[in-house]
Amino acid sequence: MAQKEVKQRIGSVKNVQKITRAMEMVAAARLRRSEQRIVALRPYASAIRRMTRQAAEAAENLPNIPVLEEREEVKTVGILLFTGDRGLAGAFNSQILRAGVRAAVEHEAEGRQVVFFATGRRGVSSLAFRKRDAAASWTGFTDRPAYADARDIAGAVVTAYEDGKIDRLEVFYNAYISPLTQEVTREVLLPLQQATVPEAEEIREDIESKEGSGHSALTEYEPEPGDILARLVPAYVEISIFRGLLESTASEHGARMTAMRNASENASDLIKDLTLQLNRERQAEITQEIMEVVAGAESLV
Repeated sequence: MAQKEVKQRIGSVKNVQKITRAMEMVAAARLRRSEQRIVALRPYASAIRRMTRQAAEAAENLPNIPVLEEREEVKTVGILLFTGDRGLAGAFNSQILRAGVRAAVEHEAEGRQVVFFATGRRGVSSLAFRKRDAAASWTGFTDRPAYADARDIAGAVVTAYEDGKIDRLEVFYNAYISPLTQEVTREVLLPLQQATVPEAEEIREDIESKEGSGHSALTEYEPEPGDILARLVPAYVEISIFRGLLESTASEHGARMTAMRNASENASDLIKDLTLQLNRERQAEITQEIMEVVAGAESLV
């Protein structure tokens, strides 16, 4: 490779490095805000989940709410995927898609039909590429989701359950642990009797219940537990989806920040290698010129 080409490549790599460093800084700033939102929401979401479960256990007769009706046979499973609108975030999007498609294959092998729902352009386009078009999709807000977005999604999936289009709803999202770690999480959201709890949250609730075992109190409901449950159920579904959105957003920013940092470090290594190659070629060219001068001088003697 000629020196001119090496210089051009070094310049190109430096330009890319400037972009990756800028994207890392932007992702880091957005991650801090996302972390604050998810840390503030987690206790509230856990409390709503716990109150809903306790009210359901205390109610003698469950209210006539469609999402509380368990189907005798699960024929169709809805799969809701939380992905991002953009890429350049490592395996953030791909691991959710792989997990969702893998679950769909498992359900289909057991004779069930699968209906996909997706948030984020990456998930929608990837499903279309795999010939698995989403029945409903939501895009344009994954960088900063609002509660209204969760309400729209909840309305669509609850309607699909009430209309009998799905008999169970599973959600897949990246749970945020740290900028370096995001855990693919699979939960059953509908029907509520089969709803699963994230392992970390379940452990935390067990610890809290053990710590408070010596101070148990009788809970009195006013109005009746069934009436309270009727009010809690819509909030439970919306909060669960909103939490998944916030977890996914924080995970996306963390994954992008990490990916861009790795890209910047790889660019630095590449620049060092190219600079070393350029110096070697310069030295070889100088050596060749010296040899030619010496040869010319010897021929004149």
